[in-house]
Amino acid sequence: MSNPINNARFVGNDIYRVSGFGNNHPLAFPRMATLMSLCELLGWLDEHNFAVSPEADIDLLTRFHDADYVSAFKTADARGQADQELRKRYRIGTMENPLFPDVFQRAATAVGGSLLAARLALKGHLAFHPSGGTHHGRPDRASGFCYFNDPVFAILGLLDGGMERIFYADLDAHHGDGVQDAFATDPRVFTLSIHEERRWPHSGAVDDRAGGAARNLPVPKGFNDSELDFLMSRAVLPLAQAFEPQAMVITCGADGLAGDPLSRLALSNVGLWRAVQQLIQLTGRNVVLGGGGYNPWTTARCWAGLWGILSGREMPGQLPTEAQTLLRGLECDLVDEEDVDPCWLIQLADPAAPGEIRDQVQVVARAVLH
Repeated sequence: MSNPINNARFVGNDIYRVSGFGNNHPLAFPRMATLMSLCELLGWLDEHNFAVSPEADIDLLTRFHDADYVSAFKTADARGQADQELRKRYRIGTMENPLFPDVFQRAATAVGGSLLAARLALKGHLAFHPSGGTHHGRPDRASGFCYFNDPVFAILGLLDGGMERIFYADLDAHHGDGVQDAFATDPRVFTLSIHEERRWPHSGAVDDRAGGAARNLPVPKGFNDSELDFLMSRAVLPLAQAFEPQAMVITCGADGLAGDPLSRLALSNVGLWRAVQQLIQLTGRNVVLGGGGYNPWTTARCWAGLWGILSGREMPGQLPTEAQTLLRGLECDLVDEEDVDPCWLIQLADPAAPGEIRDQVQVVARAVLH
């Protein structure tokens, strides 16, 4: 592959600099604004490596999503409200998937960004689209804070480009159910998800193979770096190598990190970065998406550091003063002030989180290879 500094592209849009979701929601904080500002303060983001995400049009959205759902969502967005029937049928305008200004445009821009990322990957770029990763979206409804399913469109874009073997790896703390189900009958796409067991959406059991083209690795609370390394070397990489992918799509949610309020996993960001690095070595066509992440400090630092690695930057031992000031100014109703780790405010890289490789994790590795 070419030099990552010249090869990597950050796909984004200024619409994500504005906070969405409103109050009393786990995503009611400026994830993308903080991430992009961190990268700019580090000198890692500029006009040469930034690609503006377009908004997907109706014709594109209805390649996967039902036309009546897309129409109902667009209408509800314009009105700023959804009646009881729309909430029940399409699950929009709810506490889980609220309506807020420009929500349709934001969701459609995520789809456009993932398709653009796929096209960049086909040209040999390493595409990073952190606003993507909405892996729960269903053809006929919103689900799990996801109005559309942009990873599906990244995969469709690669298929359109002639790829016949695409490996989808989901490292989010929650099962990548929407993507798995979308391609359950397509032998060109292999989906794999590592996620916390007995966590919403309560799917992705170890014996769930979606007809053969999927593997699921549910892991216990406290899942650590050593256990992730073990699963990567003993299960994920062997499965990926056997599939011989021509292209890779990775959803790298930050919600599996220690300190995230919506999971009970205990990974460090360096452990997660290592897993992504191992995966992108398997093919020269890679799309890396964001996903979940509900702790503003761990999420922004995780994705900023990941972008630094993907674009070949040197990781700073300590963040510049302006970046520390940015992080100190963040707030989150889901994270108590006394639980804010001092390292979250001064550096990108977490301390490593090694630990025991428990029997349950070893059993999962053997089961998915059987």
